[in-house]
Amino acid sequence: MGIRNYLLNGPLGFGGAPLGNMYRNISDSEAEATVDAAWNAGTRYFDTAPFYGAGLSEIRLGKALSKYKRSEYILSSKVGRIISNELEEGVQTFGEKGDLFKYGRKNKISYDYTEKGAMKSIEDSLKRMGVDHLDFVWIHDIARDFHGDNWIAQFETAHRGAMVALSKLRDQKVIKAWGLGVNNVEPCELTIEMEQIHPDAFLLAGRYSILDHKQALQRLMPACAAKKVDIVVGGPYSSGVLAGGTHFEYLPASPEILAKVQKIKQLCDTFNIPIKAAALHFSLSHPASAAVIPGASKPERIAEDHAALNTVVPDDFWHNLRKEELVSPDAPLPIDGK
Repeated sequence: MGIRNYLLNGPLGFGGAPLGNMYRNISDSEAEATVDAAWNAGTRYFDTAPFYGAGLSEIRLGKALSKYKRSEYILSSKVGRIISNELEEGVQTFGEKGDLFKYGRKNKISYDYTEKGAMKSIEDSLKRMGVDHLDFVWIHDIARDFHGDNWIAQFETAHRGAMVALSKLRDQKVIKAWGLGVNNVEPCELTIEMEQIHPDAFLLAGRYSILDHKQALQRLMPACAAKKVDIVVGGPYSSGVLAGGTHFEYLPASPEILAKVQKIKQLCDTFNIPIKAAALHFSLSHPASAAVIPGASKPERIAEDHAALNTVVPDDFWHNLRKEELVSPDAPLPIDGK
């Protein structure tokens, strides 16, 4: 189990949500230039989903990657939603995340966590991206933030459906690995304890960042480390607030969050490191963490991410971060074990 042995060129991947016009309308040329920048910087793991702009992210990513050999990169997408040819007249909203893709395509999006739905979703993704296979497949958003109190029912549908389908595809070596792609830890905690279903990894977005990690540390991260189920950390910049933005959890950040970010940034300034470096190194310092996939929609952001990962962060920064109680005392840091 796990995915780390499949990753190419290190743990820094590319999160494709911004290519679906999340928060803002970007041009096709800007999207392609961003993917090109990631490739030229050495990125070889790309993640996307049908949900991102109702297929727009997949279309753009597939086009940008079409100039490279499929064997030269790792590609993941997600199942759980079907994108139809039917168009929605108004703006579609999605649970707690509201209208974050209001600038995406207008195609109607519906949930389908059945075995048949998972297979159709993969087939549609392959067509949109113009590729012949996916490496990793994530079951997308079977959690409270999108389904409210109905999330357990949706989870059970996925348990009997999508999880079965993806287990078969992995066993047949059609895909290399599968897991959940979620923003909440609870579905992952349920899945990792199952006896007859064995995920390889989880794409956990926003729950193992330097700003928000306490809940994940309680049970999920230790369980994943013990069972060799890898974590791909999505949203290491907490929806952008750690990278100069104003969003946290896909919504405007609260004064409390902004105050904490400012304290972390001041500490980074003291040690002359970018806050992105602190964020990426923190997310990757847990033994369960195999990869981190920040999203980007501007080429210059890619250069920042790679520079941040290659930044040497002084040990004293981590000592001070812990001393000032800006991270959980239980959170592994790069200084631990030295």
